[in-house]
Amino acid sequence: MEMRGGLPPGPGRAIAPRRPAEYDGSWRWTAPALDRSVPAARSAVRELIRRRAVPLREDQLYGLLLIVSELVTNAVRHAALLSPEVAVEVSVGPEWVRVAVEDNHPYRPAPMEACPEDEPRTGGRGLLLVQATVEEAGGCYDIEHTAGGKVVWAALPLRFRPTSPRRPR
Repeated sequence: MEMRGGLPPGPGRAIAPRRPAEYDGSWRWTAPALDRSVPAARSAVRELIRRRAVPLREDQLYGLLLIVSELVTNAVRHAALLSPEVAVEVSVGPEWVRVAVEDNHPYRPAPMEACPEDEPRTGGRGLLLVQATVEEAGGCYDIEHTAGGKVVWAALPLRFRPTSPRRPR
């Protein structure tokens, strides 16, 4: 998905030279593919954003943490058999914050369709939540194959970029 203003830095994308902000950087860590890694990853991202003073509004931070939770949950639930560890990466630039979760399972997940109210489902909507959160914020997300698995990433703008123009009242 291409966004106005271009995509955030990712594999194979060049970055124009600029003066870095104090919060610029990229951080990566691994965690076991276990349920306890979901709140640990969310907490680590929250602390990183706070410690680096990344200029996110509270609603943007909430959206970012929701994305982290859903992506790590998907990796833990669906990739653990082939990927005993997952990697979480957070990259921050002057206009974007990007979170990526990598595992060693080749399966490429797809958002499930929302089910009617008469067919309740307790799971399977994680990527729908990620997609909705990203679209509402004016961001982007994608899934990229790696040598043995995949990276699922999402990027949110540090400034609000509406997905559709709003008319003044």
